[in-house]
This record gives sequence, structure tokens and C-alpha cells, in this order.
Amino acid sequence: MGAVFRRELKSYFVTPIGYVFLAAFYAYAGLMFYVTGISEGKVRMDLLFSSLVIVLVVIVPILTMRTMAEERRSKTDQCLLTSPVSIGGIVAGKFLAAFTVYLAAISITVVMALVASIYASPDWKVVLGNLIGLALIGAAYISIGIFCSSCTESQSVAAVFGFGVLMCTTFISSIASQLPFEFLTKLADKVSFAERYYTFTYGIFDISNVLFFVSAAFVFLFLTVRVVEKRRYS
Repeated sequence: MGAVFRRELKSYFVTPIGYVFLAAFYAYAGLMFYVTGISEGKVRMDLLFSSLVIVLVVIVPILTMRTMAEERRSKTDQCLLTSPVSIGGIVAGKFLAAFTVYLAAISITVVMALVASIYASPDWKVVLGNLIGLALIGAAYISIGIFCSSCTESQSVAAVFGFGVLMCTTFISSIASQLPFEFLTKLADKVSFAERYYTFTYGIFDISNVLFFVSAAFVFLFLTVRVVEKRRYS
């Protein structure tokens, strides 16, 4: 797994993908940081964190689109599948590499909190809670993106597929609210990634939300393993 992790992490900076992802996140986060507070001399870190979901839905599929699809397209997946590393180890290594790049991206919010402290003292417990929430939803998003990438050999298809799935899982409560069925709305609120994440931005640390995102990440990584295993023995 370690070899896969190092190989994947290096590949993000050999190709433009890692740089594009980091640049897009930094640019959007910087813009929202200015718009939601600094431009008016206020400190509203909660608004910054809540706004980041939108950009993650768009750029995480770019980060993950090549993880499995490129291996399949270039036929290098056969070399990986016959290596001493288990399929679970391969998937875990790819996930950890993408998650490391993701953590490098969201770490900019710590710098922004330090800048915000010039204007007023932020609640660092709330900032830490938001960072944890951002890391958790990112882990779930990345696992979904890797799963989508494992279903095709086209990076562009993987990106579009991932974007569609993330849109549905994130904003399902908004979609369900337009339907005349109250029970569907309540159910959607419980499985909506956005609703679960926004709880962190309100300063509420709910262990059920932590378990939700961890479970979502585990489920989609497990499904990825199953997809790869099926292709291996087909």
C-alpha cells in the first residue's frame, strides 16, 4: 500500500491535476474569505466553511477522475492486480494519496483563520470543528470519486459521473423538498451530505455525523474494491 500511495501522490504533481485542484480551491476559498468577511472588516469563518461545499462538488471529481480509470485505459491495472499488494491495499493507497492532496488544500483555511484573528479573535474550537467536518466530507467525496473512476476507463466520464453523484448526495434534501411527500423530505435530510456537514459549521459536533461520513467513505471504497475484483476475475 505504501508503494501505491507514494506513486499516486507523486503522479498528482507530475501531471497538472494536483496543481489545478489546489489552485482552484485556493482561489475560490480566498474569494469567499474576502466576500464573507474581510471586505467588511468582519470575521465570519462559518460562512466561509459552509460555502466551500459548492467548490468541492465541482473539483473533487477532477482530483479523483484518473485514480482507477487511467490504470484501466493504459492497461497498467493488470500489473497492479498481479502485484503482491491486495486490491484493498491498492484502493486504500490511491484514496490516501488523494486525501493527502485534499488536506493540503483545506489547510489554507487555517491561514485564513489566523488572518481573521487580526480583526477579532475567532472561536478556535469552532474552527477546529469546521476543519474536522471539512476533512470528513472530503473523505466521503473522494471515496465516491474513486468509485466512479473504477466504473469506467474514461477520465472525462469518471469526472462527469462523479460530479452527478456528488450533486445528488449533497443536495438531495433540496431536491426532495420540491416533492409533495413529507416523509421523503425527512429521509433526504438524514442522508444529505450538505445537511450533515452544515451542522459542523454551526459549531455543533455531532458524533452521528462523524460516523455518517466515515461510513459513507468506507462503503464506497468497499464498492470500489468489489468493482475491481469483479473485473479481475471476469
